[in-house]
Amino acid sequence: MIVDSMKKNGIILCIFALVTTGAVAIVNEMTKDKIAVNEKQKLMTLLSQVMQEGSYDNPLYLDCTTSNAPELGPGGPHTIYRARLDNQPVALLVRHVTPKGYSGNIDILSAVSESGEISGVRVTRHEETPGLGDKVELAKSSWILSFSGKNITAQQDSAFQVKKDGGVFDSFTGATITPRAVVTSVNQATWYAKTHFNELFNANNACEE
Repeated sequence: MIVDSMKKNGIILCIFALVTTGAVAIVNEMTKDKIAVNEKQKLMTLLSQVMQEGSYDNPLYLDCTTSNAPELGPGGPHTIYRARLDNQPVALLVRHVTPKGYSGNIDILSAVSESGEISGVRVTRHEETPGLGDKVELAKSSWILSFSGKNITAQQDSAFQVKKDGGVFDSFTGATITPRAVVTSVNQATWYAKTHFNELFNANNACEE
């Protein structure tokens, strides 16, 4: 009797597991296209934030290469999008990471021209302290906009430091580590993009549909 009961319960559990697995698979299949569309729209919005409207005419999310360059931080390969106007190179939009945030990795997107001028920078993910380090977010403060229009001139550009270290970028009261990490990462990533500009533009496309 006990053995029969155990067999019966086992069969019921197996059926339940199969039904649940099947339901999850069906839901994933039904929603994957919508999720992909949402992710593409989110990416397009993000990329457009670091490039001035009208400065390029190609779909950025379909034109990219990748790199494991140490200047771009850990966790590669990192995606580098390519902005063009009339099929001519305009700027590279570089995804890079700094592991030197106060609470861990900070993911960043920086756009730089061949001359080394930065058109925009955004922090795309972080775990910094609310009210302190999270001011690197545009939603929290305008600090990240201070990169726009700056020119990168060296691999260790003296201007690309917080003011406490002799540079031109403000730090946050009680939170110097976070802005220092972001500024250093932008310096390294944009210098890499500037000095490898043509090479990165000529690389095979890694974002074709």
